[in-house]
Amino acid sequence: MKKVAIFDIDGTIFRSSLLIELVNVLIDDKIFPEKARLEYEKEYLTWLDRRGSYQDYIQAMVDVFMKYIKGVRQEDLMSAAKEVMVHHKDRVYRYTRDLTSKLKKDGYYLLAISHSPKMIAEEFAKSLHFDKVYGTLYEIDAAGKFTGKILEEELIFNKVKILERAVLKENLTLEDSVGVGDTEGDITLLSKVVNPICFNPNSLLYKHAQEKGWKVVVERKDVIYEL
Repeated sequence: MKKVAIFDIDGTIFRSSLLIELVNVLIDDKIFPEKARLEYEKEYLTWLDRRGSYQDYIQAMVDVFMKYIKGVRQEDLMSAAKEVMVHHKDRVYRYTRDLTSKLKKDGYYLLAISHSPKMIAEEFAKSLHFDKVYGTLYEIDAAGKFTGKILEEELIFNKVKILERAVLKENLTLEDSVGVGDTEGDITLLSKVVNPICFNPNSLLYKHAQEKGWKVVVERKDVIYEL
């Protein structure tokens, strides 16, 4: 039985959000209309000025993606995902990049989770040698176009269920397991592993980590701090 290490991708390994970069390319390539930028501009600017939350910004991007993905061809989304990877695949944090490499050498089964579309999450995880990637699946009709419907929604938005499913399906063990997350949405997942790591945590996760005595790691510029 292999030991398992489970990673959040967006903001934990990737120094942005795969969905944000994907939406921007979809607009640049005129797959989404130019007016779509206006629908998240306010949330982006208020977050940039530290007057609004990153969560509000991400939610605005999700809303734009869900609004305009219907009718888009699967091949166009795949093309946009590959374009994102050409420009952004190396935009990773050193700490988590090196950790995935070390754990892989130590024989761990690497599991990645992203709420971004599975197509782009898989493209991103290839270079980091993950064994399995979970991302959001979108329904495709007989013509090869997206319907706008999310498949297996109850699974992808429950990281604990994903971990439990992977452990059973891949014959893994939670002994010496490792989990890495960055927001309060990762608390339930981190509670399930033996070695939880809160990487660049937001305030809610940081407070919980302090209460539980979990490891906190912050990477800023060229310095990595362990708290």
